Amino acid sequence: MSDVTIREMILSDIEAVCEIENKSFTTPWSKNAFIDEIKNNKLAYYIVIKSGKSVVGYAGMWLILDEAHITNVAIHPNYRGKGLANHLINGVLDSCKQKKIQKVTLEVREYNKTAISLYKKFGFYEFGKRIGYYTDTKEDAIIMWLDMDCNNIID
Repeated sequence: MSDVTIREMILSDIEAVCEIENKSFTTPWSKNAFIDEIKNNKLAYYIVIKSGKSVVGYAGMWLILDEAHITNVAIHPNYRGKGLANHLINGVLDSCKQKKIQKVTLEVREYNKTAISLYKKFGFYEFGKRIGYYTDTKEDAIIMWLDMDCNNIID
């Protein structure tokens, strides 16, 4: 998609982000949770990906010293399969490089093979498992890490 832009999330994006969140996750974050992240959490950094004028995806992370913990990544179901997740992860990693982040971590549902494959494409590796991590399904989480000293941007 050629009309794609990535920028930092602002409060006016939250309605669209919540729609994506609700369509993407069985236990979605609330509107107030996103507002709190943007307004009050000094460690939080969120970006959105837009197609034209519409917010079609977002990602968030907590920046702690020289590490980033990715908290959320989602693309609107109507826009999946178009390569936008690649753009979004590139945006996350670009932000990490600008902020001098050395390592990036995340948890992903054990059975979300699409997401695991996406992260591996960027150099994330499986490091461990959190048993019963997801409270809604008791599903295990795969812990993944990325060392930022590698070139992880993908075209």
